[in-house]
Amino acid sequence: MQIIRFVRKKIKDSFDNIRNERVKKNILQAIPFWLGSIITGLVAVFYAKLFAYAETGSIYIYDHASWCFFILTPTCFVLGWWLVKKYAPYSRGSGIPQVIAAIELANPRHNEKVDRLLSLRIIIIKIFSSLLVVFSGGIIGREGPTIQIAGSVFRKINQWLPAWWPKISRQNMIMTGAAAGLAAAFNTPLGGIVFAVEELTKTHISYFKTALFTAVIIAGLTAQAFLGPYLYLGYPNVNGLSKWVFFPVLLVAFIAGLSGSAMSKLMLALFKWKAGFRYKYQFIFYAIVCALVIASLGYFIGKESLGSGKELMATKLFTADKYAHWYEPLIRMAGSVVTFTTGVAGGVFAPALAAGASIGSVISGWFNMLPADANLLILCGMVAFLTGVTRTPFTSAILVLEMTDRHNVIFYLMLAGMVAGLVSLLIDKRSFYEHLKHQYIHELHKENIKTHEVAVPAT
Repeated sequence: MQIIRFVRKKIKDSFDNIRNERVKKNILQAIPFWLGSIITGLVAVFYAKLFAYAETGSIYIYDHASWCFFILTPTCFVLGWWLVKKYAPYSRGSGIPQVIAAIELANPRHNEKVDRLLSLRIIIIKIFSSLLVVFSGGIIGREGPTIQIAGSVFRKINQWLPAWWPKISRQNMIMTGAAAGLAAAFNTPLGGIVFAVEELTKTHISYFKTALFTAVIIAGLTAQAFLGPYLYLGYPNVNGLSKWVFFPVLLVAFIAGLSGSAMSKLMLALFKWKAGFRYKYQFIFYAIVCALVIASLGYFIGKESLGSGKELMATKLFTADKYAHWYEPLIRMAGSVVTFTTGVAGGVFAPALAAGASIGSVISGWFNMLPADANLLILCGMVAFLTGVTRTPFTSAILVLEMTDRHNVIFYLMLAGMVAGLVSLLIDKRSFYEHLKHQYIHELHKENIKTHEVAVPAT
């Protein structure tokens, strides 16, 4: 009997040691995600406040001396482009394609390339360049940049872990950071999770679901601690919808989906044309021309054509001014194209939502729709246009749902996203972000070859 008790005790001790080691390992692996989420939430709040101040400053200048934009906008655009070009070339644009490329390259062989896509320098330049642009009336958003910033935070934390720390997948760390960034930027936790699954991951979610959910929750709670449990847009009235509203929803989804995809195609064509530039003055001249276009839109059309477009969405959803003029969607799209293609830092999420809202507003005016029906078309236009750009219908629908907390229209939003996703294939088989991802990877490979040729000269 004593032998049996001894054997039992040894077995129990062995299992306890295994359990303790496993718990210890799980906790150590979770700590970097918790830390990254808290930092992401804090940075997202700081960035959101600065962005809001910049937009407020832009409106103040417009109200008091709108002619200043003909000087201010070219100056800020060129300075924003110069900061990116000089200090962090891969901080340009939205930041989401860079994160997708970093996830694809996340292995020891490509460490140097990933460092060019995600770094502390990226964070600093991304913030400064985008603030300059939005202060001067540029049509950009902060949501895409927040995703690249969050990916950079998680990447650096992973790099700073000591050698004895339990290993964490580089891909999972970056993906989780990106999801946490989107959740903190929009206050949309479900949107962050769906975005990670639909856009970012090629790994089965079961391998990192706990880290993903935890990071999104912590980042969102950190942001809410400072900003409160806010909705990005608010509570538009979508009660008492007409029975026949289904048909205008399909029309909005069709037009907005095609428009989002066509705008993306135009921007890609401009990027391809700009790739032929050989001299710095060509890029500067292009930025100045684009800036003057933005200044002219603001001066001759109105301040609603400037900035991220959040004010436009709020106006259409929460005032009696439901119906947009036919040219407003064209202005929003043109503004996005000329701002984004200059090479400054700034995202397309919010401008895409605003462009889609204006399309829904125009079409609701065609049918002279009631306010609730018009609001539904505006929301569906937002989902459809964003889907046309990103090809992520469920992410787009969930984002708009969480921005407005209007659960009774979720099926209309999902329908708009699915229709837009299908019709956008008529313009291009691949999303805007996928094209840019391949472009960034190609650039990184070319730079690597040139560096190697310089380091190892021919003999």
